[in-house]
Amino acid sequence: MPEGDTVFRAARRLADVLEGRELARFDLRVPRVANVDLTGGTVQEVVPRGKHLLHRIDGWTLHTHLKMEGEWHVYDRGGRWRKPGHKARAVLGTLTHDTVGFDLADIAVVPTDQEDTLVGHLGPDPLSPTWDPGEAARRLSVDTRSIHVALLDQRNVAGFGNEYANEILFVRGVLPTTPAPEVDTPALLDLGARMIRANRDRAGRTFTGDSRPGRSTWVYRREGRACRRCGTLIEGGQMGADPTSERITFWCPRCQT
Repeated sequence: MPEGDTVFRAARRLADVLEGRELARFDLRVPRVANVDLTGGTVQEVVPRGKHLLHRIDGWTLHTHLKMEGEWHVYDRGGRWRKPGHKARAVLGTLTHDTVGFDLADIAVVPTDQEDTLVGHLGPDPLSPTWDPGEAARRLSVDTRSIHVALLDQRNVAGFGNEYANEILFVRGVLPTTPAPEVDTPALLDLGARMIRANRDRAGRTFTGDSRPGRSTWVYRREGRACRRCGTLIEGGQMGADPTSERITFWCPRCQT
């Protein structure tokens, strides 16, 4: 599932083959921006912002969002794609490599000095060099909703998705339904930042320290199984800011109070 660490790794792979290079191909396959052509432009950088990716190209920014299904692949130029062509939404190529974005969402191109119209609403990002844990804690602490919902709101803190929310709350011993103002938000965010930074360089995400299949999470997708700490059966449910944004939740009724 694409979360902040997934996007961070994607940005790094793209930067390795695009930064400082001239684009020999720029092909956006969505109607709203299909006529935009930055072929011949030089890629200054590719940077992550929470769950968003920003390609900065000669004063313009290509913005993409992976949502639930999106992926960016890197190929040697002319190499065979690992996914069907009809799923490709963006193709950026140099003389040596092709980068292909499959199943992308929210594709836009804006002047770089107008990036804030697309990502300015986002809260602090724990994978950013400008991470501001104090501001993120402040935003969470004044959000009166449940901590699970507040933690997923990208306006509070950018980059944590549902898997992180469930695992962070378990390790901190906090029930997902706890109102955010009742939570020690600085400690919660300190833990979350350490988790996502540890995972950003791993091929496989893990929260337990064990990357073997079926052993990497404490509670996520483990409903009805024994808690790894106390043996109590993990419970599951759904929670969201509204019915259209509900996410699955998992918790240990003994370890999380």
